[in-house]
Parts: sequence; structure tokens; C-alpha cells
Amino acid sequence: MPSKTEKTGAENVRWDLSFLYKGIDDPRLTTDLDEVVKHCRSFNKRFRGKLGTDLGDALRAYADISAQSMKIGVYLFLSKSVALAHAKLNAKRAEVDRVMNDASGEHLTFFTLELVDIPEADIARQAKSDAFVAKHRPWIDHARLFKPHLLSEQVEGALTKRESFGPGAWSDFFDEVEADLSFKLGNDKMTLTEILHVVNDDASAVRRARTLKVLNDGLGGPFAKYAAQTLWQTAGGNDLENKERGYKHPMQGRNMGNRIPDKVVEALHEAVTDVAGPLARRWYRLKAKLLGLKRLRWSDRNAHLPFEDKSLVPFDVAQREIVLPAYRSFSPTLAKLIEEMVKERRIDAPAGPNRESGAYCYSIVLPDGKPISFNFLNYKGSKRDVMTIAHEEGHAVHGLLAGESQGVLQQHAPMAYAETASVFGEMTTFEFLRARMPKDDPKASLALVAGKIDDMLNTVVRQISFSNFERALHGAGKKLAASDLDALWMEATRKMYGKDGDVFDYADMSHLWAYISHFHRPFYVYSYAFGELLTQSLYAKREAYGKKFEPLYLDLLRAGSTKDAVGLLKPFGLDPTDPTFFADGVTGSLGKLVAEAAKRAQKI
Repeated sequence: MPSKTEKTGAENVRWDLSFLYKGIDDPRLTTDLDEVVKHCRSFNKRFRGKLGTDLGDALRAYADISAQSMKIGVYLFLSKSVALAHAKLNAKRAEVDRVMNDASGEHLTFFTLELVDIPEADIARQAKSDAFVAKHRPWIDHARLFKPHLLSEQVEGALTKRESFGPGAWSDFFDEVEADLSFKLGNDKMTLTEILHVVNDDASAVRRARTLKVLNDGLGGPFAKYAAQTLWQTAGGNDLENKERGYKHPMQGRNMGNRIPDKVVEALHEAVTDVAGPLARRWYRLKAKLLGLKRLRWSDRNAHLPFEDKSLVPFDVAQREIVLPAYRSFSPTLAKLIEEMVKERRIDAPAGPNRESGAYCYSIVLPDGKPISFNFLNYKGSKRDVMTIAHEEGHAVHGLLAGESQGVLQQHAPMAYAETASVFGEMTTFEFLRARMPKDDPKASLALVAGKIDDMLNTVVRQISFSNFERALHGAGKKLAASDLDALWMEATRKMYGKDGDVFDYADMSHLWAYISHFHRPFYVYSYAFGELLTQSLYAKREAYGKKFEPLYLDLLRAGSTKDAVGLLKPFGLDPTDPTFFADGVTGSLGKLVAEAAKRAQKI
């Protein structure tokens, strides 16, 4: 495997945020913050009690405030991601959050409450005469769904003001503490990102297992206690608020936000457990044979096959010779957006200390109406890192197209659909690489398919295992110690991956829940599995639709948050409310790949 210090070229790929602000002491940042507060006050004064007649102007003013706030917020968030230990920056971000939450809670809370109370006839009348209202009917209608669950203006305002000191603040501090974690492996001290890279990518099963033990031991003790407290702040606060709002179960608010009926979410969990789970166990048994192991340890789950090309992929090669050509092979429109993003320096790629772990994309619409996307990576040069580029650039083009078409209020698709373009980008890159594979090298083809199966299982099976852990956590109704969370974690793992010794030896993985920061956004994780299976069903339509597919797909991305899953997939003849939709998605994608791998393995 590449050494800890080996260069990939990613260390030179840094984003340029200076067009937003020159630094946290830039006077424009203070001026813009003051303007946001001023506009919040004037918004309240001008539009309170007048939405029945002035909804269009109110929406435009609200969109302006949102864009101004996002510009400040994205700058501070991105800056923090690459400098987690910057005390002055963290203090500035906390202060800005407090000021904006105070202004929103004091002056904007009335807007949503009044919006949900307007008679439908008043909204319809204004939509006929004002194109901006008509365009934002989906946003308005979605907000009005939550009417039964809204509290008084005084309470809603207080909740907004207290966000700066609630579970979100614990989550922010969690990122700082996690970034300080150090794991001693031999003579090296490693960050969380670096040690996870060894667990997943080292060629030696013995070193992978030894490294997993170092990781698991390092996550235990004081850090596990802190992580447990963070989850208590998140789950306890969420459960209390859900009861006050009258939600029937802990996931209802999230499902409504995602515009997905509860029964569809349950169907997703059942399909993954009943159909994808057995496929996963079948694959891992085969993988054990290919690795020459009697039984897999948890550290072998993402291991590369022994005949896979494990050479480091320089960042420029990954971007310009793999991902960009793959996107171009499907859609020149998407490829052009990525080229512009690279040229404008909207990517920050190197792995290293004092950074967030993982990867993300952040898209906003600037106050001048321009959509913009930023990608954050921790690129180490593995084949999996190449797919991460493809994934995050899918998010980026999604945000750019939706932002241009829908504007600031309707740019972001619900989380469950927000994974569509990212998964599609991965599939496009996978198929691009598969087409380039030498036909006389069956081992290389099997290694590529194996990598894709591993990635899909991580997106589908592992994320639903996460979701099951999360559902048990939120259903506990009490504060759980780290040892209790260890037990829930192992129970969820066994449910999806089999009993001890059936497929895996589960030694040294009981504390791994502690570093999963997605748990601080309750019930976020199932969206990965939803998006993967939705997109696999969508991707399967490419051949049948031919040249008609690309424009239909681009329209899907441009929809932003204006459509639910049914509306998005209808042009493709798909219906996610069909009880067999997810099961068919599993068998039609993962099932085929596992069967293909088994066939190729027999020949080898």
C-alpha cells in the first residue's frame, strides 16, 4: 500500500474562498452579517400579517436573506473543515451562528407559521398573478404539510435561538475532538482518516487486523464516553421535540422532510434486510475464498483482492483521465460543469491532520443568483478514493443544475434524492472503467466488479445497519452508556451480516459506532441506501431510453426539491411506492454483480 507520506498531487488541490471573504477578519463579513440582521428586522416589520396579499414580495425577500446567510455560513463551514483546531475561527463561527439564530428566531419565525395558515384560495390567487409564487408552490406546499406539528411562535422562536447551544453545538465540537484523535501504529502517529485508510487498503490481512484493533481501542475509553454523550444530546433532544410536535414515531419528521411515506421507508429497510443481506453474506463468503481466508475478520470487509492493481492513482490522473472522461462519455453538459468547477478552484483534496474526515459537497446559490458547489475530500490515491471523486462531483453538478433552475429556496433535493447524481456518477465511472478493461485479463475485471460490490454493500447494507442501530438508539428512551451502545451496535451488525463466525469474526469492532458523525443528524443514513437503489433502477433504463435518457436525467437534476420520488421517476416508468421496487433494485443491480463475480471467480 502507499506509505503514509507518499504524495498523490492532492496536496496541491486547494480551494480558493477569497471571492467570498479574504479571511475571518474581513470587514465585509461583519458588514454582511449586520445586513442579514437588518433585513430580518425589516422583513418582520414589512410582512407580518400581510402574506395573504404580499406573499410574492415576502418570498423574494426571504430568498434574499437565505442567500446572504448561506454565503456567510458556507465560508465559515468550509474554512473550519480544513482548520478544525483554529480557535479564533471556531469562536467566530459560533458567534455568527448565535447572531443569525437570534435574528431568525426573533424576526422570521412568524413567516412559516403564517404561511401554513393562509387560506388556499389566497395562495392560488397570488400564484396566478405572481410568477415567483407560482414557481415556489412546491416549497410552499411542502412547508404547509408540517402545520400539525408546529408549535407557538414563542416556542418556535426560542428553539431557533437555542440551536447555537443544542445538539448541533455538540456535533461541531465532536468534529474538533475527533480531529485530535491520534492512533499509534508502529512508529507512526495517524489521524482517523489515515488509520481507516490502512484498515481498508493495506494488502496484508494481518496488518489490517492489527490496525483495526488499534483503531477500536483508540475509539474506546474517554472518546467513546464523549461520543455516547453526544448521541444522548442528539437523540434525547430529538425525541423530546418529536413528542412536543406530535410525531407518531422518531422517524416521521425526517420522512416528511424527505417526502417519503413511512411505508416506503419501511419497505426499504425490509428489502435490504431480506434481500440485500443474504446477497452480502454470499459475496463475503466468496470473497473469503478469493482472499485465501477461512473466515473474514471485519478488517477484511473492504480488502482488495490479491490480484487487484493496488498502485496509487495520482489525483490529476483520477480527475482528468478517469472521472472527467467518464462523465463526458455520458453527458458533455455535466462534464463541462465539472471542468468549470476545477478551473475555478472549488475542490480541496489533500488528506492530513486538522481536517474533517470523509468527504462532502456543499452547494449554495449566491446573493447574485449564481449557483456554486464546493467539494471536500481526503484523497489518498486508492481506487475507492477515485470513486469518491466521482461521487462528490455528482453532488456538485446536481447542486449547480438545480440552483440555476430553482434558486436558493428550492435548490436542495431532499436527502433521499440528493444521492441520485452522486451514485449515478459512480456508476458512470464504473462502467467507463469496465469498458476499458482488457478482455484477456479476467482477474482485472473481477477485481473491478469486486470493488463495485464492496462499495454498493457499504452504501446499502452498511447504511441500513447504521439505520437499525439508530432506530434502536432513539427507541431506547433513556441515556445509554458507551457499553450499551456497543451492544446495540453489535446487535445491528449481526442482524445484517450474520451471527459470530457465520461470515465474520467480529473481534475489535465494537466501538466503531463512536466515529460515525452522521448519527448527529437523526435518520440521515437511510438516504444513502434509498438513493443507491433508486439510482440503480434509474440507471437500468439508460439503454432502453437511448438518446432520450440524458435530457430526462438532466431535468430530474434540475428539479431540486420541487418533486417527490414519484414525480422524479415517473418519466422513466418507475414507481418507488411499488412494494417490490427496492427488492427489484437490489436483485437488478447488486444481485447481478454478485452473480457475475461468482461466475468470473469460477473461471479464474
